[in-house]
Amino acid sequence: MEFGVIGFNLGGLSTPDSMERVVVSAEQLGYESVWSGEHVVISEPDPSSRLWELRTLDTIASLAFAAAKTERIKIGSGILLLPQRDPVVLAKELAGIDVLSKGRLLVGIGVGYVPGEFEALGIPYEERGARTNEHIEVLRTLWTEEWPTFDGRFTKFSGIQSLPRPVQDPHPPILVGGCSKPALRRAVAQGDGWFGMWGLEETKAQLKELEEIAKTTERPESLGPLEITVAYPGEPGATDGFIGSDTVKRFEDLGVDRFLVSRITTDGWYEGRSDATSPPGQEVEDRFVEFMEKQAAELGLSPG
Repeated sequence: MEFGVIGFNLGGLSTPDSMERVVVSAEQLGYESVWSGEHVVISEPDPSSRLWELRTLDTIASLAFAAAKTERIKIGSGILLLPQRDPVVLAKELAGIDVLSKGRLLVGIGVGYVPGEFEALGIPYEERGARTNEHIEVLRTLWTEEWPTFDGRFTKFSGIQSLPRPVQDPHPPILVGGCSKPALRRAVAQGDGWFGMWGLEETKAQLKELEEIAKTTERPESLGPLEITVAYPGEPGATDGFIGSDTVKRFEDLGVDRFLVSRITTDGWYEGRSDATSPPGQEVEDRFVEFMEKQAAELGLSPG
């Protein structure tokens, strides 16, 4: 199983110095990958919620920055809200990151779940699933076809070219996130992998559901086996996100291929005790790097 770190562009880490220190440290400590998070805008009905304070640097900018500051570690979007993007522009941006990183990009995508974010962008919330399905195919078309053409519901083009193509052959892996049945079907039918953010029992249930869906959903042979990536939000009530090797082994036994850790715990967002809603500062940066060091030792990673 491979190990990564997620959240390097969020909250108290959203400064150039903090981001550089985190991604470089992750590479040096032996992690396989670093992952961004995404909200183009924050929409929250309760103005008193700490989520209003969540700083999120743009995914594309963050991935390009991480690529420039590292040499070997893979860089991933965890996740990119695909229906909120123009897929033709996005294909160009992601291809550029794969070229500039020399083939280190991993593309995690999802549909999004906050209606207010779609409203702000002028995109119908109810179309997010259909847009995601089509946008995936737009990306693959622009990345792989010599003379790309597309005639879809939301995107149409012909007589165009988009070069350079990604370094990875045939293209960077696309990991489909989500836990709904449509999302799981999308992962089976269109994804190189599935991306989840769940605890042990929830992950077990999701993987079983994926197995059942795979019995009735056609998967192109060209996609190969479905790679499983899980970003673990930490034990309930945890304040630092640390995960013991016994828990990690249970995820591995379930068939998880890549396990992502983060000190930016999910439940802590709402209680003011997470670095995701902390202002940037040396203390936040130090805590995150110390966490990565402690977690790398627990996981038995080999420094690079």
